[in-house]
Amino acid sequence: MLAKRIIPCLDVADGKVKKGVNFVNLIDVGDPVEIAAAYEKQGADELVFLDISATNEQRKTMVDVVSQVSKEVFMPLTVGGGINSVADMQALLKAGADKISLNSAAVTNPDLISQGAELFGSQCIVVAIDIKTDPVTLEKYVYTHGGKKRTDLKALEWAQKVVALGAGELLVTSMDHDGTQAGFDVDFYQTLTNLVTVPVIASGGAGSLADFSEVFLKTKVTGALAASVFHFGKLSIPQVKAELKTKGVTVR
Repeated sequence: MLAKRIIPCLDVADGKVKKGVNFVNLIDVGDPVEIAAAYEKQGADELVFLDISATNEQRKTMVDVVSQVSKEVFMPLTVGGGINSVADMQALLKAGADKISLNSAAVTNPDLISQGAELFGSQCIVVAIDIKTDPVTLEKYVYTHGGKKRTDLKALEWAQKVVALGAGELLVTSMDHDGTQAGFDVDFYQTLTNLVTVPVIASGGAGSLADFSEVFLKTKVTGALAASVFHFGKLSIPQVKAELKTKGVTVR
């Protein structure tokens, strides 16, 4: 069985790591390079670096910061935010990214997924999907622009489409659960991982050791991403891995 991955996330804006609840009320956490180095020491399996204001500010991802972070870490680094072309992808891969995360750009230009997969391999292309439940219909819809814009795309249909286009991995964040530390959206990940064949990273809601165990034992997700619990020291990566081992979950 493939070892499950524990993945901290750096949401970066204005050169600082930020964290909020339900994608709003962001507060400063610290310097991305220092925080990345600390996660390397803790034994994180991968690191996700998201330039969360790039799309809304209509600018490119901070290549220099990505370069600095990549010099500090040896684990795989996934980078997203403000990527709109194959040239943008190439620049970030040259700066040290191992994988590229497409979110808003994938919705605007789905061909970008196929182009990236063709040039760099599908294992290099992660499609990030931010989802939120419609309060009336209870259908989950895709949001873009850092969770600010709702689309007409239904989450499960979009996930299947991007895989068909060449995405090698999905990073799916539940905006309803994000930053709440109330647990992952296990029901949704159960449904999703039964529909797609690529690895899925669950994101949004990690708050306790039990939350990590639950998402891995009840769904087929291959990775669990968290920010708040790690950034603020509520849990450490070694703690999470030790707990998962006691529950029979294979970790690195």
